[in-house]
Amino acid sequence: MAVLAKICGVTTPEAVRAALDGGATYLGFNFFATSPRHVGLEAAQRMAEPVRGRAKVVAVTVDPSDAEVDRIAEGLRPDLIQLHGSESPARVREIAARSNTAAIKVLPVSDAADLEAAADYELVAQHLMFDTKPAKDASLPGGAGRPFDWTLLVGRRFRRAWFLAGGLNPWNLAEAVQRTGAPMVDVSSGVERGPGLKDPALITAFLDAARKA
Repeated sequence: MAVLAKICGVTTPEAVRAALDGGATYLGFNFFATSPRHVGLEAAQRMAEPVRGRAKVVAVTVDPSDAEVDRIAEGLRPDLIQLHGSESPARVREIAARSNTAAIKVLPVSDAADLEAAADYELVAQHLMFDTKPAKDASLPGGAGRPFDWTLLVGRRFRRAWFLAGGLNPWNLAEAVQRTGAPMVDVSSGVERGPGLKDPALITAFLDAARKA
């Protein structure tokens, strides 16, 4: 059964085109300033225009301030806002209400205890995303290209459709979905030829694998 796929951290029109042509359901534009996938608001606006009506526009943020939430909501008009920081359930609710946009809350995972927070966030987020927990000295909250232990999700049930992220690529996607039962998947570094440089051929291969998963 096909799974829905999100191509995250797109930075070029070529990557957008490959994602749309390949049937991606979500495209993520990264607003975290220190990420190699960061794009400015004007660039995101331009690249998002052909996406509307074909896929969902996702604004990817990390502990955004109210001012940043307002700027993105008014300037980009995303379908969803992805929260990749330490936002509490109350803050997720505030951001969703402030932006009038559904939220995706990312939960970093390294062991079973990390999944316990899901119950609280399910009440305020449209979707959860389970991603690999970064190392303590990491400068970025994601995009490390490493999977976590997928067996931690075996047998788990959640209220809403959720994303699996972390170390996915065209070659391991089928196994990841088979093991976890993930209804949606997210990829960033797994379709890049270098940090922040999406490869259209890898995007196409990933989306082909998602359709067959």
